[in-house]
Amino acid sequence: EVQLVESGGGLVQAGGSLRLSCAAYGFTLNDYAIVWFRQAPGKQREGVSGISSRDGSTYYEDSVKGRFTISSDNAKNTVYLQMNNLKPEDTAVYYCAAEYGGSYYLYPPNYYNMNYWGEGTRVTVSS
Repeated sequence: EVQLVESGGGLVQAGGSLRLSCAAYGFTLNDYAIVWFRQAPGKQREGVSGISSRDGSTYYEDSVKGRFTISSDNAKNTVYLQMNNLKPEDTAVYYCAAEYGGSYYLYPPNYYNMNYWGEGTRVTVSS
């Protein structure tokens, strides 16, 4: 019943843009915050950005501040990650995850608190 389906990944040149989508099925964004994680080869999975539709809080990892923007469309039960001015170091598999009751005013999202995960979408930024 519960699914997170990512889309929008691909190959882009440095300085270009992509928009990732995370469509949620089986639950409402009013109850679950959505977080984007990414994992590059040989690196640990890191939180990139998160949003709570319940309280409006957002989170951005320092390296993407000013370049990435997270947003939600509750009517479509979908969260988007607009990625601008992409850099080669942004290359990774990007995963969408859901956290029940997540709030990011004071604390960043934590990998271990996520309840559901998508399969991932690959982003490759060439130099």
